[in-house]
Formats: sequence, C-alpha cells, structure tokens
Amino acid sequence: MQSKLRAFLPVFLLFIILNSFFLLGNGLLNKWNANKDVLIVGNLMLFLITLISFIVAQKGLKNPNPHAFTRAVFGSILLKLVVCIIAATVYIATYKSNLNKPALFGCMGLYLVYTFMEVSILTKLLRGKAHG
Repeated sequence: MQSKLRAFLPVFLLFIILNSFFLLGNGLLNKWNANKDVLIVGNLMLFLITLISFIVAQKGLKNPNPHAFTRAVFGSILLKLVVCIIAATVYIATYKSNLNKPALFGCMGLYLVYTFMEVSILTKLLRGKAHG
C-alpha cells in the first residue's frame, strides 16, 4: 500500500506546485487574464478526481485478468472526463457573462497533464507487476 501511495507522489507534488504558483503568481496570471480562483478550484477538482480514478485503476491492477486493468483505466479516465465536462458546463452556465476563458483553457490543459501523469504511473506499476 505504501509503495502505491509513493507512486502517486508526483501527482501530489504537481498539485502543491501548481497551487503555490496560482497563489503566488498574481502578476503572471493577471498578465494572462486568468482568474486564480478558477484555476485553484479546477486544480483541486482535478487532483481529487485523479486520486479517485487512480484508486479505481489500482483495483483493476490487482485483478489477475489483464482486461480488468484495461477496463479500470478506461473507466477511470472516462469518469474523470465526465466529471470535468459536468464541472465545465456548470461553470459556463453559471458565469455566462463573467466567464474567464484563459482560466477555463488552463483547466483543460491541467486535465491533460493530470491524465498523462496518471496513465504514466499506472503503466509503470503494470510493468512492475509483470516483472515482479
């Protein structure tokens, strides 16, 4: 269990570094016209949903059937995508006139980064399982 949590450490560090930047980088965020509150909430939401999806994929990794792992990874990525679409739709519907597009696009980029990191970590864990 400890090694599985250690495997998730890069995602946690990314979360801490990004939130630190969003809190301390007001000048650059203002230059980009990006709302720091939207980015902080988006980063928190993406971190939490990535954690949940990582746990779901971990359960698939424990299954001896290799197809179960594939289904778990695709299911967790689909879950993350659906939650993000719902969150973006709620944000867009709520703040129609005050929509902050740079922050919204920033959150879309963060979605890609978190998904890439999660899949990379899971792939390494799968290779470790095959060799160990």
